[in-house]
Amino acid sequence: MLPVHTVVDSPVGPLTLVAVDGALVGLYMERQRHRPPRETFGEPGTAPFGPVIEQLAEYFAGQRDSFDVPMTLTGTPFQRTVWAALCEIPYGETVSYGELAEQIGRPTASRAVGLANGKNPISIIVPCHRVVGATGNLTGYGGGLDRKQHLLDFERSNATQPALALDY
Repeated sequence: MLPVHTVVDSPVGPLTLVAVDGALVGLYMERQRHRPPRETFGEPGTAPFGPVIEQLAEYFAGQRDSFDVPMTLTGTPFQRTVWAALCEIPYGETVSYGELAEQIGRPTASRAVGLANGKNPISIIVPCHRVVGATGNLTGYGGGLDRKQHLLDFERSNATQPALALDY
């Protein structure tokens, strides 16, 4: 089946969502590095994007810390391993490229992990923004370091908010 796409607004700018056969295959920011050419996104359409748009809205409202949408991640076996490991990084937390390399059983592959991280086709939902340099400094982000900082600050502020106490 041919891809379809739509564009939604977000606090980090417009996000282009791309789906094939009802599964999300891409979530791209404007001027994102490794963003495929626009002509590969297919025709505009909204049919498969309802749950993705809803969950992104909940995420940006601070009401969701993980996603449950149908996705198809296309890449090498190594890239898919890295992307799966990204989904295991807890909301509001970060790991280094080296720590992620160790987690996937490839302790000397931190550079390869960084390259795979940069080619993540489903930003935000597959949280590549949660990976930082060995010293904790922000390093590389396909969507730009300002967006990475925004997402990390947003998650940290929401992760540390105490649950609301209800008085009866």
